[in-house]
Amino acid sequence: MTASNESLELVKPTLIVGLGNPGSKYNKTRHNVGFDAVDMMSKAWRIPLTENKRFTGEFGEGLPPVGEKVRLLKPLTYMNRSGQSIRAVMDWYKVPAAAVVIIYDDMDLPTGRVRLRLSGSAGGHNGMKSAIAHMGTQGFPRIRIGVGRPTSAASDPVVSHVLGKFSPAETKSVDEVLYWVLSAMELTYKEGFSKAMSLYNGRDASAVL
Repeated sequence: MTASNESLELVKPTLIVGLGNPGSKYNKTRHNVGFDAVDMMSKAWRIPLTENKRFTGEFGEGLPPVGEKVRLLKPLTYMNRSGQSIRAVMDWYKVPAAAVVIIYDDMDLPTGRVRLRLSGSAGGHNGMKSAIAHMGTQGFPRIRIGVGRPTSAASDPVVSHVLGKFSPAETKSVDEVLYWVLSAMELTYKEGFSKAMSLYNGRDASAVL
């Protein structure tokens, strides 16, 4: 473990961001699972989300079951400019990058899998590229939700895949993963992000449903 990861472990997240695209046509698409995760936290923790023009996002703050005040954010900038919204919240509340958790879709993980990491690159994800550029660091925790690789022969299979909706079978797996993400964040406030990593990174929802 690097020194930077050791320091990240000591910071309790105060801003949780879910990445996605605004608008009803993007609801429940693979690219919007970050939004879905934050929506679940909003409901479970009774933290209402309302549109905030200062942050160009849906935003709310309140208390999780364990821990101090947390802020939830869904950027409404569209995916490629997500970092603008994140940076606005960080600057307003003086939130350090290490206290930000970003949740997003990942084609490199099969549907039904989740991966928590303390830091890392964007991995080709445009929303994360924007986040890293505006935050000025890769040193912040993130939760990647698997959406699998495209199998269609569309002219632009990647775009068709991430902007497409899950099949009924996939939806069951993703619903389970979203619950794991919620539980992982609650565990983070009790025992730390590394404990959540050790418990959830090896799970496969498709194998338990």
